[in-house]
Amino acid sequence: MVLSKENASIGIIGMGDMGRMYAQRLAQAGWRVNACDRPEKYESLKQDFASDQDITILPNGHLVSRISDYIIYSVEAAYIDKIVAEYGPSTKVGAIVGGQTSYVEIISCHSLHGPKVNPKGQPLVLIQHRASDESMRFVERVFSSFESKYVHISGQMHDRITADTQAVTHAAFLSMGTAWYANNQFPWEIARWVGGIENVKINITLRIYANKWHVYAGLAILNPAAKEQIRQYAESVTELYKLMIEGRREELKNRVKQAGAAVFKSDTEGQDLLLRDEVLDRFSLSKGSREEAPPNNHLSLLAIVDCWSKLGIVPYDHMICSTPLFRLWLGVTEYLFRNPSLLDEVLDIAIDDHTFRSDDLEFTFAARAWSDCVSFGDFESYRDRFERIQSYFAPRFPDAVKLGNEMMKTILEKTENST
Repeated sequence: MVLSKENASIGIIGMGDMGRMYAQRLAQAGWRVNACDRPEKYESLKQDFASDQDITILPNGHLVSRISDYIIYSVEAAYIDKIVAEYGPSTKVGAIVGGQTSYVEIISCHSLHGPKVNPKGQPLVLIQHRASDESMRFVERVFSSFESKYVHISGQMHDRITADTQAVTHAAFLSMGTAWYANNQFPWEIARWVGGIENVKINITLRIYANKWHVYAGLAILNPAAKEQIRQYAESVTELYKLMIEGRREELKNRVKQAGAAVFKSDTEGQDLLLRDEVLDRFSLSKGSREEAPPNNHLSLLAIVDCWSKLGIVPYDHMICSTPLFRLWLGVTEYLFRNPSLLDEVLDIAIDDHTFRSDDLEFTFAARAWSDCVSFGDFESYRDRFERIQSYFAPRFPDAVKLGNEMMKTILEKTENST
């Protein structure tokens, strides 16, 4: 029997932000959705979806699994094994099972964006781990209303690409937030954190900390490739910082430029991701002007390219699976490295100007600390560190998320034809 909207239903186990987005979009497209979260959330969840006739809220995953034809586990990566072990035995015979995580079971799906980003045109990874072609076509029909770009790859390739496009990016922004927290700084209140690239750093850092900790912990801790990359990023930050404070100008320049040549090869010049300061100047939480801000050595940008070079990563190879945040960070990094005079200026600043020395010191400590946290594989330690900094910045989340969304729209429009 061919599954269709008339005879099939979709089950969603886990109604967090992404689970809710999936449920609402699938229901709006005409699919019948059965959903649940933790048993203690049953009554409140029923109230939240009381007006949605096509979404049936059930008390637990057993009931969802028994009646659904395509079951999506949308739960925290740290608990996926436990939850699948609990509800898996109740799976309807012949059903398709997958997950909105990196966990692979039969057919898995992974939307490479957050719940507040319009999925139209965004990558949606579909992993046909153990399923028929007919089942894959059904899953494609289920998600057709998202208007996303389907990316068909293996589970192993998914984990590798996810690490390449997200792990180091997240580590950089988490480390920035940690450094500002350690220095008791709200960077938008300080004159030196003004300008296009600084706006990206501030807004995206706050955007990340405004999300739930497990979104980043699962990728970092459970993906072996991500662990390696986060460790290398910490090493790149440390080694470049040492070259700066020791005044080893030529060694610093040679290392950074060699890394740039390896990552930004001549055959990638047509990617057109350049995001100049003037494009991003309007997305500022600060009341100051860029002209008042001292020049920055952009250690975080130099280190990410050094890290990619050390690991042999060419970021353009995975643009089809890139997130909006990754494309934004790559855009400003590319702008710096494809502008030789600006790069030379930044490298000279790194040696001669000590304005950001204390900030860079805390950033180096932070990058190493996050790497250690990930290496230990301790979710609770990760959560404690993340939520402590999250509380510090929480008062500015609404403004930052609004500006961050506008920046995301800009980068999506600019890179629409590059992916």
